[in-house]
Amino acid sequence: MSQCIDPFVGNILAEWRYDITGLAPEMSCDYEAHLAQCAHCHSRQKLHRTIDLTLIAVATVSVVVFVFAFAAIHHFSPPHALLFEKRAAVGFAFSVVIWLLVAVATPAPVTVKDAAVSGARTLRDRIPNELRVKLSGH
Repeated sequence: MSQCIDPFVGNILAEWRYDITGLAPEMSCDYEAHLAQCAHCHSRQKLHRTIDLTLIAVATVSVVVFVFAFAAIHHFSPPHALLFEKRAAVGFAFSVVIWLLVAVATPAPVTVKDAAVSGARTLRDRIPNELRVKLSGH
């Protein structure tokens, strides 16, 4: 495992879970430069973002599963259906709360938005200029 090139800055970033999205642009310049130069901190940042996105994905799947469980119980009406429906509703509510906590406590939504914007820019850059002019109507 590689070592951080500037342990002082690396320790600050580690305390923030390598999240510099909430910093003012003039403050984040040094940290962005450090993340670009330091392989150790960059890999740790990628690990943290992967964990955040995995938590969001698991919570989303959990919400969908509880919705399907509620719908299946309601459709098939097994014995004690009301008890099962209540449990599915409680599981759904718990999953939504976990999803919201992860979305608020982590920079995962910002990471997803940045990835979407980057993908849109890449797609836009691949469109030939002639077609772009025709599409814009100018």
